[in-house]
Amino acid sequence: MASKKTVVVAEDQTIVRKGLRSLLDSQENLEVVAEAEDGLAAVRCVQQHHPALLLLDLSMPKLGGIAAIKEVKSQYPETKILALTVHKSDEYILAVFEAGAEGYCLKDADQDELLNAIDHILSGRTYLSPEVSEKVLEGYLEGRKTLKKRTTWQTLTQREKEVLKLIGEGYKSKEISDYLCISWKTVEKHRANIMQKLDLHSASALTAYAIEKGLVSK
Repeated sequence: MASKKTVVVAEDQTIVRKGLRSLLDSQENLEVVAEAEDGLAAVRCVQQHHPALLLLDLSMPKLGGIAAIKEVKSQYPETKILALTVHKSDEYILAVFEAGAEGYCLKDADQDELLNAIDHILSGRTYLSPEVSEKVLEGYLEGRKTLKKRTTWQTLTQREKEVLKLIGEGYKSKEISDYLCISWKTVEKHRANIMQKLDLHSASALTAYAIEKGLVSK
């Protein structure tokens, strides 16, 4: 019998994460070797276990899914990544694939679709949920150029988005500097840049904006 493909499951909701582990471990060809409850832990699990697949929620604490995808792919490009998410917007879809992931599956998918997505990716193909595929196709057929417009959100760098996410989660500058391994002064500089770019001038306003953009769960 062929060896099992190893999987890391990254999901911040415990009941969902355990359910995914149970489903995947019940498959003859899959073995979950680690679980992660935030983006930083997901990267560390990949570093430790070198899995064939990382199943990753996009909305997670400490380090968002897209940033985690970029980090994993920069270090371990051979690890396949399937994003599992509630987000259906073009912005998220394209950002996930631009970051290097091989698949995009919606959380309202049934078990068969999720397993099919995993099979596609481990076979060297890409996967998009049918609803996502239709949305992306419709966008291009309609000739919409919304993704090419430089919105205020798009003026933020990836690091600034990471800092914004942590601000929205209630972390102080010292804690953020520890999480991101940068100096306190650098965090303060990022905070000032974010406020200037977004024209938002309080922690509560930044938190509301982070929630609006899906960086932080309500």
